[in-house]
Amino acid sequence: MNAMKKLLAFAAAACFALPALAQQAPNEMVQQVSDEVLDILRKDPDIKNGSTAKLLELVDQKVLPHFNFTRMTALAVGKDWRKASPAQQQQLAEQFKTLLVRTYANALTSYRDQKLVIRPFRMKPEETDVLIRTEIQQPGNKPVALDYSLEQRDGVWKVYDVTVAGISLVTNYRDQFAQEVRNGGIDGLIASLVAKNRSLEAGGKK
Repeated sequence: MNAMKKLLAFAAAACFALPALAQQAPNEMVQQVSDEVLDILRKDPDIKNGSTAKLLELVDQKVLPHFNFTRMTALAVGKDWRKASPAQQQQLAEQFKTLLVRTYANALTSYRDQKLVIRPFRMKPEETDVLIRTEIQQPGNKPVALDYSLEQRDGVWKVYDVTVAGISLVTNYRDQFAQEVRNGGIDGLIASLVAKNRSLEAGGKK
């Protein structure tokens, strides 16, 4: 599980600053921003020293506007999403966003010298939902498959899922979330996410 968290954290790092440029092909966006952000992770002295606060600042400035957290949360919650009121859906999306951001920020402190390579990609001009296939190249280890699902809405590309070695980020949480809903309803799931986020915040302050 720790290995999965690190790989998912790398996946997040590679898309932290996706720019809102519809005229740029999504694969070009991923490559451009991956190179820029991973370079920051390699060179920033505070990040290299394990500063979670600096990583959270990076995430807050770069990732939040460019991921569709509402859709990600709906996919992760699954059929139970329809049981939630609009206010509960908003709370779920906010808490899930916080959970992902803090999980990534904590795991990224162990980032070293991975490299992202984008595989050949083609899309039709009218397509608005695409899959960008890449792989993580790690010194001394086999490459790991990494896929980004992006959608274009109102002329902007946004990420709504990441799949690492065949495991989807959003579906990875689905069984856990379903169990929480069975045990305590939608409010129980929200409370569980709040508790997890408080634990991550307490453990990650630097």
